[in-house]
Amino acid sequence: MKKALVLLVLLVQLVRLGAQSPFTLEWHGFVNPHFYADSRAVVGGREDMMLFYPKPIVKDSLGNDINDGWQANLLAITARLGLRINGPDMLGAKTSAYIEGDFTGSTNATIDNLRLRHAYIDMRWEHHRLLMGQYWYAMTVHEIMPMTNPLNMGAPFHCYARQPQVRYEYRLDGFEAVAVAQWQLDNMSQGLLNGTLTSSTLFARHSLIPELNAQLRLYHEGLLFGVATNLKTIQPVVNTDASASLRSSTHSSLTWSFFGRLNLGSYTVKAQALLNNSLYEGCSLGGYVMWSYSDGVLHAEDWHFNTLWIDVERRTGHWRPGLFMGYALNRDRSKTGHSSGVSSFYLFGRGSELEYLWRVQPRLTYKTLKGLDFTAEAEYTRAGYAHPVGNLRLSLSAVYAF
Repeated sequence: MKKALVLLVLLVQLVRLGAQSPFTLEWHGFVNPHFYADSRAVVGGREDMMLFYPKPIVKDSLGNDINDGWQANLLAITARLGLRINGPDMLGAKTSAYIEGDFTGSTNATIDNLRLRHAYIDMRWEHHRLLMGQYWYAMTVHEIMPMTNPLNMGAPFHCYARQPQVRYEYRLDGFEAVAVAQWQLDNMSQGLLNGTLTSSTLFARHSLIPELNAQLRLYHEGLLFGVATNLKTIQPVVNTDASASLRSSTHSSLTWSFFGRLNLGSYTVKAQALLNNSLYEGCSLGGYVMWSYSDGVLHAEDWHFNTLWIDVERRTGHWRPGLFMGYALNRDRSKTGHSSGVSSFYLFGRGSELEYLWRVQPRLTYKTLKGLDFTAEAEYTRAGYAHPVGNLRLSLSAVYAF
């Protein structure tokens, strides 16, 4: 009740602010009920609305696969409300601020709670842009985001996350350079906290180094092509308990991305190749292992995925078909097993048990062109365990945007 009252008071104050020059307010959002059914249990988040891949075969005492069998759900937690505040020119720049939230919660345990999606200050000059606050994770590259219907938006083939950051962009004619320094909040690194494997912002905070990203982009008529590199540094072991004895130095992971978007008449083609090096925080694949020998010294090394995806969509008319296809190959599956002679072994990340992962995902959207859309989608994901399994997801959704 108190939270609702605080939110009501805040909205009243924002409305008053909008009546005062030189600030103007622009509200927008949508309501998005979403029904989905899976042919087997999956690895995912938020009641599995965010699907990564199907779970492996696990048999009970009678020989039945406990992960096999259909299940279904309907949620509306992605309902969203956003507010843009346009202000006066300052320091020679056009200024604005943006804040947006939904109800997916920051973790599975807080699902249905109000969650901060974006909150940033935006300053734009003729050729420069400075953004400060919470915004898209730099490896997400929202300009080429797949337009799939479920919450995953192409994950784990395409990164999907937001992080607090400082972002600088320089654009001249058809060339753009981007530099980002970002920290962690909802999407956290894995490591050992007081000797226990967990996810926490402490592993990034103790490294003292923000996650760094640099991009170069070229724009020409309907074509966008870019390359990005991402450097993440964490301290894999953090002790807040005096009885904890493990220690480690910092560990860095470097990732490369090549991405593009092409407008072909009424169709848009988006694609990305990702040399993925431990992008667990981006809801993607990869990770690192940490081990020690009898001397007790901890060593860390990344294990990698190579990922390729493509998304095609019709952009005009009432009926808008689309198709997403993705493939990921685990380059270092052998690294994720315990070696002989190792006294301790720790595995962090997502997808270590997979040799490969692929997905085919056709969709069909009907747009009234007045803010109301309906989408039907089929999503088949194949996971390359020792005994490969597949999951078929069927989904129906409606969006009322305003």
